[in-house]
Amino acid sequence: MSVVPTTDQTFEKDTSTGITLTDFWATWCGPCRMQSPAVEKVAADEEMKDVKITKMDVDENPETAKNLGIMSIPTLLVKKEGKIVDKIVGYHSPDQIKTILKNYMDK
Repeated sequence: MSVVPTTDQTFEKDTSTGITLTDFWATWCGPCRMQSPAVEKVAADEEMKDVKITKMDVDENPETAKNLGIMSIPTLLVKKEGKIVDKIVGYHSPDQIKTILKNYMDK
């Protein structure tokens, strides 16, 4: 599965069902540019096929980040059935991300 861009207008709909991971980032953010390939690797992992992965550029879509209280990027937001279950700030490796997501996947 690939990483799907999301916007202020589509975020709620895009993350309303199942388990979702949203990468909040910006083009000028060095750690965000390190985080993106890690998120892409998780998205490509067969074990994570049931997780919908989206990314949001906070410069182009400031409302959602503001409404969610996201103050620093990169921030990874995990939702399950539309409810926020985890917020991860700073760079995380693909293995760290997968370990976190597995906590919310149905066994």
